[in-house]
Amino acid sequence: MEDYFNSIEKKLKGKINFEKLEIIDNSEKHKGHKFFSKERYHLHIKIKSTYLKSISRLNAQKMIMNILKDDLKHKIHALQISID
Repeated sequence: MEDYFNSIEKKLKGKINFEKLEIIDNSEKHKGHKFFSKERYHLHIKIKSTYLKSISRLNAQKMIMNILKDDLKHKIHALQISID
């Protein structure tokens, strides 16, 4: 899991300037849900970025989602994004 989170950080670093990144795994909170799978994560990304704050929230979130689009198809079931 730690390696996977490092790969997410690398992907984001390659495309976005940010000061701080925190990736929180909330998968355990969703264990009883209908489509829960141990192979797919429920993540909360907290990112502090002057750049992302300078563009609209929608465009910032779209940018992050686009960078992680393959992960969203195969490894991430749910993604919450907080931009500071």
